[in-house]
Amino acid sequence: MRYIVVILSVFLALALFLGAWGVVRVRGWKSLTREIRRELALKQSSANPGAYDPVEIASLPPPVRRYFETVLRPGQPMITGVSMEHVGEINLGSGRENWKPFVSTQRVTTDPPGFDWYGRVRLGPGIAAEVHDAYVGGRGILCARAAGIVTLVHANGTPEVNKGELMRYLAEGAWYPTALLPSRGISWEAVDDVSARAILADGDTEVALLFHFTPSGLIESVLAEDRPMMDKGSVRPMRWEGRWRGEITVDGIRVPAEGEVAWLLSEGRKPYWRGRVTRITYEFSGAEAVGS
Repeated sequence: MRYIVVILSVFLALALFLGAWGVVRVRGWKSLTREIRRELALKQSSANPGAYDPVEIASLPPPVRRYFETVLRPGQPMITGVSMEHVGEINLGSGRENWKPFVSTQRVTTDPPGFDWYGRVRLGPGIAAEVHDAYVGGRGILCARAAGIVTLVHANGTPEVNKGELMRYLAEGAWYPTALLPSRGISWEAVDDVSARAILADGDTEVALLFHFTPSGLIESVLAEDRPMMDKGSVRPMRWEGRWRGEITVDGIRVPAEGEVAWLLSEGRKPYWRGRVTRITYEFSGAEAVGS
């Protein structure tokens, strides 16, 4: 997502100039959305992963064990798919803050790990940029277009993009908690009484995040030491943080209501995305979709 923020800020003036052409090639962009989500569906496993059994968390670090005991119930079917809608803001400012509103939809599959976040960022009156931030079939995808006609960025399958997007999938596991279970491919390492490190490997890409939990057992934040960040035309590892706030309950599963992500730069913390879930629907192993 940092790649998108940088490019959007650079091309904001151009998008404003071309705003009147915003209806051009909309069909092509909608076709891309269908293509990415169709590939997600094709990659999705049809195997039934069963249900959550507390036996599998018995040897996990105490804060991780408390988390699963807090947000899941015994016998909970595994989440196989998620559909979400959000509203929020993206910070396009390189110096002072310049927050722009967005609306988005997101599709997530958990076996194998995958997602597509599609957002529309309002750059000015009647002018928008469209963004895809995705991880499909082991590759990361970053696409952005301003005013319907100007392609701002199109990155697909580089090791850095793959790593950044798989990190996002793992960080957002707070919204699909059964995907964080050991049986779903996550390894947990003890750190202290309130934190633990989660490790996820998918193909040639492996990522690790530090999860920090609240006293009540929920995920409060996630920290990456080396998330790839675009900086002046190059990519370098940078500390990155996601924070989750509030709580909603969907089919008995407790998940965050809001999130904020930021780069932890030498000059200080720089938030660049904050959003609120307005709708979430789950698909379960051997069960119908439900939602809120």
